[in-house]
Amino acid sequence: MNRKDGALTVLARAFRRRRPHFQLDGGANLGLNSQTLGAQVPPRRFNKRFERPKDSMDRILPQPTPETQHFWDGCKAGELRLQRCDDCGKAYFPPRPFCPGCGSRSVSVFTASGKGVLWSYVINHRPRPDMGTEPHSIAVVKLEEGPQMMTNIVGCPQTPEALRLDMPVEVTFKTFGEIALPLFQPAGA
Repeated sequence: MNRKDGALTVLARAFRRRRPHFQLDGGANLGLNSQTLGAQVPPRRFNKRFERPKDSMDRILPQPTPETQHFWDGCKAGELRLQRCDDCGKAYFPPRPFCPGCGSRSVSVFTASGKGVLWSYVINHRPRPDMGTEPHSIAVVKLEEGPQMMTNIVGCPQTPEALRLDMPVEVTFKTFGEIALPLFQPAGA
């Protein structure tokens, strides 16, 4: 056996031991099976911080924590609640028990206007199976109060012509079981 054949054998053994980071349909769409991997493909497991309700929805939902409970309670009440540092006055998102700007633990919760502009987006034409089959936008909205928030844009076609950067948007809430998610739509829609 020459050196080149030996290197290929080592690579082939390493590939057989490798587990995929994700798979679709148990690996069938990727051409992965017990013969190509040398082992059984494990079923896809979701992070424990997220739950998949059985009947109520088609998305993975976030699990509120003590630090984020005020935000999720506000969403359920139809309010977008942010936090503001009492020392430096900076509003911030995501929720946390201290100011990311100055480190102060003196923070308060306030109701935001729910208005902002579309800062950036991408249109996902191949959504995950739990997100349906239609293309949807994954967007960053810059709120009037200053923070940026990752969300989805709804209420308009999911095309570059309809999703213009710096387009005014406003919050709307969609309830999935026990959780209401803040989504954004074009202002005045």
